[in-house]
Amino acid sequence: MTTARDLAIGYVGALHAAGEAIRTAIPSLGRLADLLGLARSRQISRDGEIGSYFYRVHGAGCRFVSRNGTEIDVDFASDGTEIFDLWRLRRYGRSLPDPLDLTEHELRSAVESLKPLLTEARPGWFSVTGAQAPA
Repeated sequence: MTTARDLAIGYVGALHAAGEAIRTAIPSLGRLADLLGLARSRQISRDGEIGSYFYRVHGAGCRFVSRNGTEIDVDFASDGTEIFDLWRLRRYGRSLPDPLDLTEHELRSAVESLKPLLTEARPGWFSVTGAQAPA
């Protein structure tokens, strides 16, 4: 049975995989956040397909959808840090091949249990610190 903690770890892994695929497809891309600048300068479309992901640039972030329909939505802080909130984590869970719909309390507890892998970048928004995910 997948737990809320598993879901949060899965989101982090899926975000990493999407980032790697996008950087492979666009080797000049430094950070995933640089997609925003490319879209705003019209060097790429605001939505389309890059590598094995469909993407849509929105506001301060981007939504990636894998070929199996899994959705990874991420925003970017002003310094380019990838950040997400519980709503994005919940959408990720609902988009999985075996959907998982968890409460905000369950998701909050899961994120809290994953410190120091995840930190609260600002109230309600979390980022990956680069530490190894706990087993």
